[in-house]
Amino acid sequence: MRMPREGVLVAARAFLGAPRFATALTSAIVGVALLTFPIRQLSGWAGLIGILVVLVLLAAGSVAARWETIEWRAVPPISLLVFIGWAGLTLLWSQYQWATLSGLAYLLAFTLLALYIALVRDTIQIVRAYGDALRLVLGISIGIEILSGVLIDSPIEFLDIQGNLADLGPIQGIVGSRNELGFIAIIALITFATEYLTRSVPRGLAIGSAVGAALCLYLAQSPVAFGVFLLVLVAAGVLYGLRRVSPERRRYWQFAVLGGAIVVALLAWWFRSAIITFLGATEELTYRLDVWYRAWSLISLHPLEGWGWIGSWRTDLPPFSLFADVSARVETSASGAYVDVWLQLGLVGLVIFLILLGLAFTRSWLLASRRRSEVYAWPALVLLALVTNALAESSILGEFAWLTFVLCALKAAKQLSWRQAFARLDTPAKD
Repeated sequence: MRMPREGVLVAARAFLGAPRFATALTSAIVGVALLTFPIRQLSGWAGLIGILVVLVLLAAGSVAARWETIEWRAVPPISLLVFIGWAGLTLLWSQYQWATLSGLAYLLAFTLLALYIALVRDTIQIVRAYGDALRLVLGISIGIEILSGVLIDSPIEFLDIQGNLADLGPIQGIVGSRNELGFIAIIALITFATEYLTRSVPRGLAIGSAVGAALCLYLAQSPVAFGVFLLVLVAAGVLYGLRRVSPERRRYWQFAVLGGAIVVALLAWWFRSAIITFLGATEELTYRLDVWYRAWSLISLHPLEGWGWIGSWRTDLPPFSLFADVSARVETSASGAYVDVWLQLGLVGLVIFLILLGLAFTRSWLLASRRRSEVYAWPALVLLALVTNALAESSILGEFAWLTFVLCALKAAKQLSWRQAFARLDTPAKD
């Protein structure tokens, strides 16, 4: 006996709108974003795109089922819409239009998935989803490195695993590179510390997870990740102090922190050679300077509008094919998000990108310093890691890092937005 059409719709709405479905889908989205590299290696682009399409459709169905209960105000931030809009406009002058179109669709898929999570999950639920996914990915990474470096003592080439665990690194895990593994380990440390402080998981699990993440960070032997981690540690200490300052004095201390940050940045630039030597990043810097020099020669040809959005580079297309002989590596980015954005979107796109990053980080930092719950520190510290990592990596422009950035930006904009302030002014006061 067939179920009436109305009954099917009611059942589908109940299933897609259920809290457990939102929890499971959120974890799946974060997990897939973390595992894009092994998914591509195992099933190709077709498999990854198929998974993303299914996730987007499920997210759309879940939003439709929850439409009446979702708070849409101040979502998404205008700066994010302008950035994506400008990336879309580059389709008009791109010399690789089909690649630009596919790159935009790929970027938009992760943007929509981040929007879904921001709409249906609160911050502590997001932290829990990230914690579960990160534990899985780091656990698999350690396990497969043990297999490669100890048990079979041989590289696993299709996953780019070199099998260096017996030599204490560098290891790559299942995410493709040591820099990416180090960055993910930093996000994991921030997440597990937040879980510990908010008591959202058993303390033993949080401590054990943090130890595992710290081990991955050490074994990755990534100078970029070490530098980012040191900065996040300092920021966490500053934030801890700001949260304990009285509200009347906090504004002055915020300006003092800003001034101190500017001074530290200038000193870091002045002593950059010593810092690079201390982090053991001389070889990495030499490589990046070569890539940036070549990128600049292309930027100067289209300085304002850029060459056109592509996201991750396609080495079979000019001008990206010109980087093929930089090193033995296959170049998929400019090894620096800011250089990459300037190359692809021009100076206009770079300015929009900087405004987007600045607004997102400022909002999240102010929320973290004002709100009592430790969970508000998670977006601020994660955004700091993303922004600083973008100096030497382009990962923020796609997949897991982009999903995470958009998610943090959406959460900050939802609670600290000028549109929200105007809406409160328009709301009549109650007697």
